[in-house]
Amino acid sequence: MELNLQKPIVFFDLETTGVNIGKDRIIQIGMIKLMPDGGQMKYNQLINPKMHIAEEISRLTGITDGDVAMSPEFKTVAQEIKDFIGESDLAGFNSNKFDIPLLVEEFLRCGVDFELTGRSLIDVQNIFHKMEQRTLSAAYKFYCGKELTDAHSADGDTLATLEVLKAQLDRYDGVEYKDGEGRISKPVVNDMKQLGRFSRTNNWADLAGHIYYDDNLVPCFNFGKHKGTPVAEVFKKEPSYYAWMMNAEFPLSTKKIIKQIKELSRI
Repeated sequence: MELNLQKPIVFFDLETTGVNIGKDRIIQIGMIKLMPDGGQMKYNQLINPKMHIAEEISRLTGITDGDVAMSPEFKTVAQEIKDFIGESDLAGFNSNKFDIPLLVEEFLRCGVDFELTGRSLIDVQNIFHKMEQRTLSAAYKFYCGKELTDAHSADGDTLATLEVLKAQLDRYDGVEYKDGEGRISKPVVNDMKQLGRFSRTNNWADLAGHIYYDDNLVPCFNFGKHKGTPVAEVFKKEPSYYAWMMNAEFPLSTKKIIKQIKELSRI
C-alpha cells in the first residue's frame, strides 16, 4: 500500500557514538523524503562527532574514526539537514524514543531551532511492537519476506523502515487492536496523523522522558526524589532544584522544557 500523504514525510535513521542523548553524537544520518505527488529525495551523510567512536560501535555500524575524519561536523550541515526536512512529518524505527530526541539535541547544541510542533512523529517500531513485538531485521523479514543484509547502515535501515511501514499498512488494514484498557480500535490506517498518535507510547513533556504530563496535563517529574510531583511545585518550594538541573548533564531539550515551565509559572 502506498502512503496517503497530505504533506511530505521524511524517513530517517541515525548511527551514533552511543545511546546517551545528552552526551553522544551522530556519526551518520540517512533520510528518504516522500512527497504527496509521489516524488522522492534521498540524503545520506557521514558526520564527524569530534569524539572517539568506540570499537563496539564500529563493529556494529562499520564506521570508524578514520571513516569520519574528513567528514563535516554536525554544525556544518545542520542547516542543510533542517532544510531537507522542511515542514515534513518524521518517521523512523525507535525514532520517538531515540533518533528524534538526539537529532533535536544536535540542533540545539549548534543553536539551530528545530520545532516538532505540527509534525506527525511516526515510530514504526512502536506500531510493530504493539501489533507483533519484534526488531527491525525481524520486522523486515516478517513483513517484507526478505533478509536485511545491510543492518546498522543508516541508508539501509532507512529504506527497510519505509518498506516495513508500507507492508504494515497492507497487513493491518481493518485489523482490530485492543489497548491496555480494553478499548478496541482499528488504528493502523493510511493517515500520518493517526499513525503518529498510535506510535506514541507515553505522555512525555520532554523528548527524553524526564518529565511527563499527568491525567490533568500537568507536567510532573518522572525521576528522582520528586517523581510524580508537578515541576512548577518543586521549583517553587525548592528553587535550587531548577538550578541543579540547568547545570547538570540533562539534554538541552529537557532544559528547554523546564525553562518554559518556570517562565510560564512565573516562579
